[in-house]
Amino acid sequence: MKLVTFLQADAERIGAVVAGGRILDFAAAEARLAVDMLTLIRRQDELMPLARALATAPPAGALIEAASVRLLAPVPRPVSMRDGYAFRQHVATARRNRGLDMIPEFDLFPVTYFTNHLAVTGPGEVRVQDHHLTRLDFELEVAIVTGRPLKNATLEEADAAIFGYLVMNDWSARMLQMEEMKLSLGPCKGKDFATSLGPWLVTKDELNLEETAAGELLHARMTCEVNGHRLSDGNADAMNWTFAQILQRTSYGIQMQPGEVIGSGTVGTGCLLELNGSKITDNLWLKAGDEVVLEIEGLGRLMNTITHVPERLADMPASLVGGTLPDLYAGTPAGEAGD
Repeated sequence: MKLVTFLQADAERIGAVVAGGRILDFAAAEARLAVDMLTLIRRQDELMPLARALATAPPAGALIEAASVRLLAPVPRPVSMRDGYAFRQHVATARRNRGLDMIPEFDLFPVTYFTNHLAVTGPGEVRVQDHHLTRLDFELEVAIVTGRPLKNATLEEADAAIFGYLVMNDWSARMLQMEEMKLSLGPCKGKDFATSLGPWLVTKDELNLEETAAGELLHARMTCEVNGHRLSDGNADAMNWTFAQILQRTSYGIQMQPGEVIGSGTVGTGCLLELNGSKITDNLWLKAGDEVVLEIEGLGRLMNTITHVPERLADMPASLVGGTLPDLYAGTPAGEAGD
């Protein structure tokens, strides 16, 4: 199923995309489905059979034209959100562009970091301020949403716990990111202002998943266009660490819950940091008014527009929000961030 969260008459509702591209409003079709997406995921054994039955034969009175509603992120308030580093091509290229050898630890274990699960956006505008626009970047990623509790998971348990997949844009303010990563605490302000998810949360039965010894592998072309120009082209099956492997390590020693989002990291060619460093693009960065469209086969098109928001405190000292602009490709600690 292609599950959505949408806004209708200022009310948040959930539903599914059905034949003809219309949206089945679950609440209008079945009172027990008048819930949010997290509740649907947590109570999937009870509620998903109802949802699937309705989607098979949707009541006419519960169908809505997609153009009449505003799509939100499918999971607007995830329990947590992590991002990974699973595509070797991206990591190796970004490091090579900065004069660095490939880091051997990449092949030893998958890694993730926590990002801001309270700054999730869906399709539509992404609001940014002045310092975000200094080398603003997109990142083309695929993400999963957990549907079962996990702790010290096996690969089989990890795969079974994945509820569905969706498109993820891990927006990156590269100037802020590079400044702060000199202090070795992660990307912080360079990432925490927005992560876009959508347009749908797609259940696994609709996707081209291959069973491998390392866990399920999604075969799906991934592309990005900026203002109608194709910049990125990759495939989810190029992940060097599967989501099962990522979940296995992530769940080590901790209790994970349904409704957590984990991104893959950037696919090869999937960001301007990599493209500029490879001279595929020439010092190209996102600016106010740009339209960014990420598309993943089977998961839909996530379309966003960059919107500039004036600074609230015009006289804030530059030192509090960023005042220097390091060389993004220099082989220094500041240049370690490639995702």
